Amino acid sequence: MNSLRLNIVLRFVVLVLMQVILFNRIDFLGYINPFVYIIFILSYPVNNNRVLFLISTFLLGLTIDIFSDSGGVHAAACVCIAYLRPVVLKFSFGTLYEHQTIKFSNMEFGSLFGYISILTFTHHLVLFSLEIFNMSQILLILQKTLFSGVFTMILSLLIILLFSPKSK
Repeated sequence: MNSLRLNIVLRFVVLVLMQVILFNRIDFLGYINPFVYIIFILSYPVNNNRVLFLISTFLLGLTIDIFSDSGGVHAAACVCIAYLRPVVLKFSFGTLYEHQTIKFSNMEFGSLFGYISILTFTHHLVLFSLEIFNMSQILLILQKTLFSGVFTMILSLLIILLFSPKSK
């Protein structure tokens, strides 16, 4: 197994464990729940096999669902943002995405922030819409999406910026 595959598998396992052991226990005011496991989707290599990526994101969401007893909402939200990711990458990074030369350590903060925020809020909107599944509760869905999304974005940006390899 080459080092890239080992890195991907290790990131998968570490993020699932962090989510299940640490971040699933955070429930501040009933609205703020960080879902940092989506860093796996955000940081997955751009030029890898798309079908393998979609399967991996489904397994990631399913694993979180199994540990959270949440009935598939995480799997659906993960596959949704994995499917939309190429469009968001092209929107956020433009020609860098077309040439597949994206490295978070070399990105300007505005592009990285836009990329992470679009996918995070999309993930959370799908997740909470499926979890609550009641249009009369749209304000609750939007409230949970906003508060959890902001908290997840802050934690994700910190983790990505702290642990991404520095450019030389």
